[in-house]
This record gives sequence, structure tokens and C-alpha cells, in this order.
Amino acid sequence: MNPKVVVITTGGTIAMLHDAATGGAAPALNGSELVDGVRGLEQVCPLEVCEFSNLPSPAMTPDRMYELAALVRRRLAEPDVAGVVITHGTDTLEETAYFLDLAVDSPKPVCLTAAMHAEDELGPDGPRNLMSAVRVAASPQARGMGTLVVMNDQLHAAREAAKTHAANVATFQSPWWGPIGTVDDDRLIFRRAPLHRQTLWPANLHRRADLIKIVTGDDGSLIDFAVSRGAEGLVIESFGRGNVPPTVMPALRRALERGVIIVNATRTGGRVLDVYAYDGGMVQQRRLGVIMGGELSAAKARLKLLLALNLEPDGQAPQRDRIARWFDTD
Repeated sequence: MNPKVVVITTGGTIAMLHDAATGGAAPALNGSELVDGVRGLEQVCPLEVCEFSNLPSPAMTPDRMYELAALVRRRLAEPDVAGVVITHGTDTLEETAYFLDLAVDSPKPVCLTAAMHAEDELGPDGPRNLMSAVRVAASPQARGMGTLVVMNDQLHAAREAAKTHAANVATFQSPWWGPIGTVDDDRLIFRRAPLHRQTLWPANLHRRADLIKIVTGDDGSLIDFAVSRGAEGLVIESFGRGNVPPTVMPALRRALERGVIIVNATRTGGRVLDVYAYDGGMVQQRRLGVIMGGELSAAKARLKLLLALNLEPDGQAPQRDRIARWFDTD
């Protein structure tokens, strides 16, 4: 039996055409049309197309990611499925990819791919990206690599992948670390593997986690607002090693006193670390109970916090120490 790859379509530019009536690109291609438009794709392996949605990726939500993860888990459990490819819009692809990396524990590959140019633009990149993703998902070499972003002939680990440019086809990069491999004409080439992967799969997503971007002159009022709206977890996107203006500290204290779990993620890249002891520095924050988010971007830290919060027992306040163990791992 030749295992198949399941192509799950969610929408995005890869499934769009320009619409004269609206004056821009809009959802147009269904899953079968998307796959049929890639010459030679059927020769790679048997394929099955599954249409999940046809939405631009800003419409993706954690609830939809959870539903998608449940579908991927079910399909990967089937013995005749080698792997899964998900077509997606680029705007939020890195978030969905990381959510799936956390939520799916199968060794079979999950590959997300997309396009920067619609099918009817000059030089569409979607067909080659989809071909590459199917080749990766069908390959035994990709087993155990977790969720991968396959774009522009490069393979990126979901935890590290980031959209770095609004329009360039080379937009997806893994800052500092680089891709884990490439897709060449004759074979896949892996040079390293993602380490210390984690799986968090709660029964639901009924708890709420918000993200607050800290800026110069910030008075912490958005933190107070998020808490007043019922957030049980917060990610603050900080400066440098995790530092915030001193005027933010009272709001952090108030939130922590109410049992809100707070994770600090830097906007710069690199690790949050308790290096600075001045007012607003990470030394003070950690003593209050703020969790250091490691190297995760704020958007990805928020998704991990959301999953971790929902692992906590129903009817009980989330416990800081239980949630902290998921963060700042190697």
C-alpha cells in the first residue's frame, strides 16, 4: 500500500484570484482546483483533498486552530496516511503552524504552505510551494520533525518560523537559527532537527489569554482592561531582555494579585532573562511571579499560554508553577 498525503485547504492567497468587481484578490479556488492546478503533483504520491475552510488567514482564530488540530490528529492516526499538508494564508501561518506543533503528537509530518502571489499574478509561487510541501509530507525523512513551514524551497521549524516581509516570496525565515533543511529538485536535505518539542492538548479552549504590546510611556491601562474583560492569562511583549517601563509595574502587580498568569516575551528576538534589576526590569518582574517566555515571539507565547491554561483543572484557578514549566525550555 502506497501511503497517501492529505491536503487540507484553509484558504489564503494560494487559493485566491483577482476579482474585477472588488478590485483585489479574493477567495476563489476550492481544494480540488488548487491541487489540480499543480502539474505532476499526482505523481508524487496518492492524494486526498479535504476542504476545511476558504478564508483569508486574518480570519483564523484559536478555536479554528483547535478544530484544525483535531482534524489533523484524526487523519494522521489513519494507517494509510503518510502526512498532512495544510494550505494557509501567510499572515497568520506561523501561529497556526506553532499551534499544530504543540497540539499534534504524531511522528508523521505536518507541512504548512502558502503563496505570496495569487494564481493569476505574474510568477505565482503557490504551485511550487504546494509541490514541495507534498514531497516533504510524503517523505520518511520528515518523520519526527514536527510541524514544518515549507516555503520558497526551505523547511522551517514551526517554533522558529516567522513572516518577515509583507510582500517578498522569501518572507518566511527562522531568525538567528535559519531553516532546518531545503527541498531540492532530486531530494530533501535536512541539516538539523527541532529539539525539545512539547505537546499540549487540552479538552477545550474555554479559558482566555490576551497579548499586550508594551510601548514607551505605557501606563499599564491595557493590562487592567484585559483583566477586567476576563483574561486569565496575559502575554506582555516587552523590550530587550524583558524590561518594561516602571509605570507598567503597578498594573502587573494588580493582575498577578488577582491570579492572572503573566508571561513575558521580548519583541526583539532572543531570550527573556532576569538580567536587569532596575524598576521595570525582569529581575523585579520575576520576583513578582511573571514567567519568562524564552525565545518565543509574543504571538506564539500567547498560543502556548492559551493551551497551558486550558490544561488546568476545571473549576480551579490556574497555578503559576504548573504553567511556568512549559516556558523557557531549551
